[in-house]
Amino acid sequence: MEKNKADGQQGQEEWISELLAISEEEKMTPKQLAILQAGIEVFSEKGYAAAATSEIAQRAGVAEGTIFRYYKTKKDLLLSIVSPAMTKMIAPFVLRNFDGVLDVPFDSYEAFMRAFMVNRLEFARKNFKILRIFVQEIPFQPALREQFIENVISKVLERVTGIIEHFKAKGEVIDAPTPSIIRFTISSIIGYLLARLLLLPDKDWDDETEINLTLNFMLHGIAGPALRREE
Repeated sequence: MEKNKADGQQGQEEWISELLAISEEEKMTPKQLAILQAGIEVFSEKGYAAAATSEIAQRAGVAEGTIFRYYKTKKDLLLSIVSPAMTKMIAPFVLRNFDGVLDVPFDSYEAFMRAFMVNRLEFARKNFKILRIFVQEIPFQPALREQFIENVISKVLERVTGIIEHFKAKGEVIDAPTPSIIRFTISSIIGYLLARLLLLPDKDWDDETEINLTLNFMLHGIAGPALRREE
């Protein structure tokens, strides 16, 4: 039993170190790692406003004052989780993961979108708690929004734009403004991921079917035969 506990603690430390891109030089104490783990759990479950440092301390197995030895305020603890996770892990991990999606010359736009959706679903599953915190807090934390735009959106959009233009030239995508096409596409994908993982996580999801439907809606619309006849 003690061995299982030790293995679990080591796995937790490795996960947090990977999540926050902690190097050997920056290695944290066991108490600090426990605080971060507890912070991720509580912020994910309750949101920043409702999260209490006393509960975080209780889950971490430390005194509440210990939290403030490492982090001056509750907001500092939140930013210490979300900011590094985004700038050190999410942005490069997004681009690294996208290497298998954005750089491969797919035969069709549908094939590209399918790979894109599968890729993002897997990413969201593995990093759900930290992404949930990010989704909850980005509307209220201007610094996070600025970092997200600078480190994620601008880099990814540049590469996606090139792919959209490629398939527009092939006639597989309508001749509409590329930013509008990207906005619609991203909204559809994020809508599916939020419903799948956040709003209705206990629903009996058939991911392959749902991805096929989402792609069909994006590529062919939802107009029925009656509306098509009118056109």
